[in-house]
Amino acid sequence: MMRIHEIMNSKRIIYVSDDNLLFQCNRLPAVSGRASMVHELIISYGLTKYLNVLRPICATYDDLRKFHSDLYIDYVMSIKEIDDDYMTNEEDEEYGMGYDCPPVSDMFQLVSTVAGGSITAAKCLVSGSADIAINWCGGWHHAQRFGADGFCYVNDIVLAIETLRQKFNRVLYIDLDVHHGNGVQDAYNLSKSVFTLSFHKFEPGFYPGTGGLEDIGVLTGKGYSCNFPLQAWYSDGTIEYVFRQIFPEVFTKFKPDVTVVQCGADGLAHDPNGGANLTAHGYSLCLTRILDMQKPLLLLGGGGYKFSNTARLWTTITAQVLGVSLDENIPEHEYWTEYGPDYTITVEPMLIKDSNKRMYLDQCISVIKENLNKYIDVEPPVQEKAQKQDTNKERHKHNCDRVCETESIIKIFKNNVHKKENAVSTHSDVYDFVD
Repeated sequence: MMRIHEIMNSKRIIYVSDDNLLFQCNRLPAVSGRASMVHELIISYGLTKYLNVLRPICATYDDLRKFHSDLYIDYVMSIKEIDDDYMTNEEDEEYGMGYDCPPVSDMFQLVSTVAGGSITAAKCLVSGSADIAINWCGGWHHAQRFGADGFCYVNDIVLAIETLRQKFNRVLYIDLDVHHGNGVQDAYNLSKSVFTLSFHKFEPGFYPGTGGLEDIGVLTGKGYSCNFPLQAWYSDGTIEYVFRQIFPEVFTKFKPDVTVVQCGADGLAHDPNGGANLTAHGYSLCLTRILDMQKPLLLLGGGGYKFSNTARLWTTITAQVLGVSLDENIPEHEYWTEYGPDYTITVEPMLIKDSNKRMYLDQCISVIKENLNKYIDVEPPVQEKAQKQDTNKERHKHNCDRVCETESIIKIFKNNVHKKENAVSTHSDVYDFVD
């Protein structure tokens, strides 16, 4: 069934999963049932024999407050039972609950479970109990501080990164989803401690409409966001070429202590919400370069709306991390019929032309490298870094205190405003972590 080349005995690999995590993620409206399909394919290939499977701990109210506002969390906690014929109201829409993020019953349980999976995975890296941690139920990169957005009810990625920052000074976040990871970048637009690197489709009318070449962070974080805006139907050859050019430059300049990768599968060929033409091979080429850097690594899921292909991809990546070669024929299991008509692990590309010309790609590469040389600071000496870390902790605590005070004022103001007609929304969609 599988051929083992070299199980990475030197690597301690954690796979976060349990029945509750799968159950809650199966309730996500945009990917209903997907979590179990992914998990069962991983099991069918026997990969869990080589993984340390860890039960996640649900996030608490205080855990969620490390990014999300009290206003939003309180709203989420208020959602108990949602009927099939429920119609969203003005308050729902104020918090992003609507067409793409409809409210669901027991909302807080869902949000705390999803977030808890990624926080648990991050804690394994912080404690040193794992070198690589995987949570395919995570990766919800669009959620904003004050509300849901783009199928994402909670930004588990930001919460995981904040957990990692308890130990690691510099975090590199890489987003391979076909959509720009706007929620994560918005969170760290002012930060020099977290570098966000995103490769995504970018064209008029394509969600979320952010992540242009000129979008590089602001003020103190200027230059610490990097976006590669790809045109439609980008292929394995394109992603391999641009990743090979950009990733080593970012890694060398930024010198991260830990890497987080969002492996959104909607960049695969045939995805109904995509518009790219990747196969699992394209993703694997990127992962190979990341793994070669030998840094602690957190792997998360994300988009992926042709569920059979999403399961193929994340099972392939799991096997890659383990050093296991999968049999081409998918083993029979509960979801086996979903993989027809060929019942193989391979994701075939579509017969469509890649719109990305080499000249355009080279122009983008040139601009990005120029920005990296211009803005990225040289790593401070070890002693200076230690002193700076203590200062940063105090600064971060001060910023959190200021945010809590601001939220108290906003909550009082909001209660007064809602008593009036034509109430005006008081929230912002961006929250910046300042170093």
